Amino acid sequence: MKFSTRADLEAPAGKVFDTLSDFGAFERFARRKGVEVTRKAVGGEAQGWHLRFALRGRMREMSVRLSDFERPERMNFAAGSKSFEMEFALTLIALSKSRTRLGVELDVRPRTLSGRLLLQSMRLVKSSNSRRFEAAVRSFADKVERGEFGRPLA
Repeated sequence: MKFSTRADLEAPAGKVFDTLSDFGAFERFARRKGVEVTRKAVGGEAQGWHLRFALRGRMREMSVRLSDFERPERMNFAAGSKSFEMEFALTLIALSKSRTRLGVELDVRPRTLSGRLLLQSMRLVKSSNSRRFEAAVRSFADKVERGEFGRPLA
């Protein structure tokens, strides 16, 4: 199942990319939300993470790795859990010197029968899930603009 949307930010593309690539800030944010984060690093640079978090009353685990990093335009992540494989892409387009478009794409594929059943039920309400995804991306973009993941961009 694929989701995609975009949001415009009032900041230069370079600053937005620097904020999005500050993985330490995102790790701290996730820990404040109750996620156990273990960084997999090579030479001090983040290459991936192992996450543990509670969802629907159970502890879940997920591995995330940075699969493509092309400054200042794109970051791709590959993630996997017991039931799903996911690809997550962030794309930045400079609209002007002070305005940037953030494109976000998420592709979720099942690994197990239970994952396939869950995705099938999600397809039945895809329009409402798409609206929730768009709202979450807009909220994320607003937080990035306000500096909740580092310094304010403006």
